[in-house]
Amino acid sequence: MSFHYWRNTGKPNKTQFLSLQNGYHGETLGALSVTDVAIFKDTYAPLLLKSEQMPSPDWRLAAKGETAEQYALRCAEALEQHIASHHEQIAAFIIEPLVQCAAGMAMYSPVYLQKARAICSRYHVHLIADEIAVGFGRTGTMFACEQAAIRPDFMCLSKGITGGYLPLSVTLCTDEIYQAFYDDSTVRGFLHSHSYTGNPLACAAALATLDIFEQEQILKANRHKSIHMKGSLQQALAGLPVMNLRQLGMIAAFDVKSRRQDFQQAFYQAALERGLLLRPIGNTVYMMPPYVISDSEIDWMAGEIVQLLQELAA
Repeated sequence: MSFHYWRNTGKPNKTQFLSLQNGYHGETLGALSVTDVAIFKDTYAPLLLKSEQMPSPDWRLAAKGETAEQYALRCAEALEQHIASHHEQIAAFIIEPLVQCAAGMAMYSPVYLQKARAICSRYHVHLIADEIAVGFGRTGTMFACEQAAIRPDFMCLSKGITGGYLPLSVTLCTDEIYQAFYDDSTVRGFLHSHSYTGNPLACAAALATLDIFEQEQILKANRHKSIHMKGSLQQALAGLPVMNLRQLGMIAAFDVKSRRQDFQQAFYQAALERGLLLRPIGNTVYMMPPYVISDSEIDWMAGEIVQLLQELAA
């Protein structure tokens, strides 16, 4: 849609896309082209479009003594330098707002989103917010972009929109972008369509989910649960060989100091045997619990994680 918009508005040379280092956006060929996770991308590399990756604002990568915000600003400077030099060829910059999930729940300061929005606007580059994993209350606000008070040109949504019951995805865009396709010309029209577009059953599940968000005040409940989860994990993990404990809303993660080559698989299998569904990313253990989790279940989860670490992290 971004490329086609620029084509329709007389800028057909804007064909390039930017994403973040360690970013993940899906596994179809277009999405893989802007993904930077080797395990997904390498097999299909000969089939993919070339894209450029910008430095990740993941605060774990900051220099010693550098704050998360300072590092985010440094990464934003690198982004601006690149866009300033190549904006005539760049269609869009796609980003996972606040949390790069496949990178081990890499979290970063909202100031990066603010700077990215300003840079993209200045140089006429679309900003695409991939909120498929972080949208619908996962980070503490309905959408992660709200925490930076920005509006992207495109927003990609899925997962939480139906509570996980049925597959549904939505691509939102601004009215300005939409109007560029609203034409009698077939060439100018956006012809991508799918057999099950607008599936009424999936849409009904989404409407029911949105009703639950409103009626049960899910965002307010999540704020309480995220505070409880933070306290429970901090207490449980004190003194254990973990680092970079981080949390944003209903996402928590930490990195484990372990020499075991099979830590990821061993942790997953041992957790499964305890009735705990946790799948580490490398040496990063992360939690994205369902919103119906109770305080007592959070405490149980934290206690089980401690026992697993004591067994496997040596």
